[in-house]
Amino acid sequence: MRITFKKMNIEKKNIDDLNAVLSLTLQKDDYEKRVEDVLKDYRKKARIDGFRPGKVPFGLINKMYRRPVLLEEVNKLVSESITKYLVDEKLNILGEPIPHEGDTKKIDWDNDEEFEFKFDLGLVPEFDLNITSKDKIPYYLIKTDNALVDKYIESYCQRFGEFISVDEITEKDVLKCELKQNIDGQPGETPGIYLEEASLSVEMIKDKQIKNQVLEARKGDTLKLDLKAAYPDETEIAGMLKIEKEKVADIQGTFNVLIKDISRFQKAEINQELFNKVFGEGIVKEEKDFREKIKEEAKKGLRQDSEYRFVLDVKELLLKKFKSDLPREFLKRWLLLINEGKFTRQQIDEEFEKFEEDLKWQLIKDKILTDNNLKISDEDLMTGAKRIAQLQFSQYGMNNVPEEQLADFAKRMLEREEDRKNIITRVSEDKVIEFVRGAVKLDEK
Repeated sequence: MRITFKKMNIEKKNIDDLNAVLSLTLQKDDYEKRVEDVLKDYRKKARIDGFRPGKVPFGLINKMYRRPVLLEEVNKLVSESITKYLVDEKLNILGEPIPHEGDTKKIDWDNDEEFEFKFDLGLVPEFDLNITSKDKIPYYLIKTDNALVDKYIESYCQRFGEFISVDEITEKDVLKCELKQNIDGQPGETPGIYLEEASLSVEMIKDKQIKNQVLEARKGDTLKLDLKAAYPDETEIAGMLKIEKEKVADIQGTFNVLIKDISRFQKAEINQELFNKVFGEGIVKEEKDFREKIKEEAKKGLRQDSEYRFVLDVKELLLKKFKSDLPREFLKRWLLLINEGKFTRQQIDEEFEKFEEDLKWQLIKDKILTDNNLKISDEDLMTGAKRIAQLQFSQYGMNNVPEEQLADFAKRMLEREEDRKNIITRVSEDKVIEFVRGAVKLDEK
């Protein structure tokens, strides 16, 4: 197909079903006015010794700035023209047009008046998915038994537990200490490390003899310890002593360790206080109701696991139905070009199969949305944003966020461009999955 814009010609030549070359020829009439308009604007603003503002001869401005202005305006014109051509011709391409490898004429920007450009295109292949009720996809139902409920309760008891102060030391305790390094040598030398507040984990002590010494101590005791022997990991020592890791090797000698407090983690008890923390004030009042409520929450969570597995199985089925090839060599060149300096061709070759699978999945989703006229409304986006917001709150144990607060949070997410794009992607995939769910046979297991 050849299209003419003024004297400018654009022509697409198919190499095969997946690759094409786009040729574009610019003549002087196509770009000259744009170049002259920019140069005239330069002339108005130019400040050159010997000339009043706005009175610099156009010939001088042309001589000084024509080449860079010509390059910029021609590049803009080429980009605009290709974009318009692709839209007008409704061409489905992969990636973006990239400079043609081959017989492109070298441009002399100082003397040429006609410019020819060639770009390689990767074309979206034709494919048919043919999704019917003959297709069977497993759907797994996960049981919620008492053992699972017990695990959830144990998790809540851990999450809402707290540290208490005790008098005797056990292996799981954390010691709140004052640390003072013992320095041998003459008075006047650099003083050793001193920390008024430091934390020592008994469990993390590696030296058995030192650990036994610590376990026999009590609150208020002062121990003389070789901390580097107790904690061989340099990162651990650096964090404990609040120094840079590189300085750990220079530490010599022992430390006087004054045990100021013994801190022990105590899991939350299963009582009204825990019920309120998990589900809100007064919503649950007895343990049997607590267990039933947890079972409901577990079912919701497991439903998400079932859905996640279902999405993977849908993806597997549809990828098998995708029988067409992609323009692999074009895509590898495009990836190398847009990630210039970040990846080598070898790295792209090694990771290409994963990229190709993701690209096929995106093409499949786009086709299902288009062929079945599946639209995404503002209401869909708000529902999707609220669902994502609720998941984020749940990660912090906030399972009963008021609807007004949830809607406000979701609205702010949709106002952020990057978040909005991610939500559109999620909602689009949800639409595709729901369509497939209604078109195939579910094999519940």
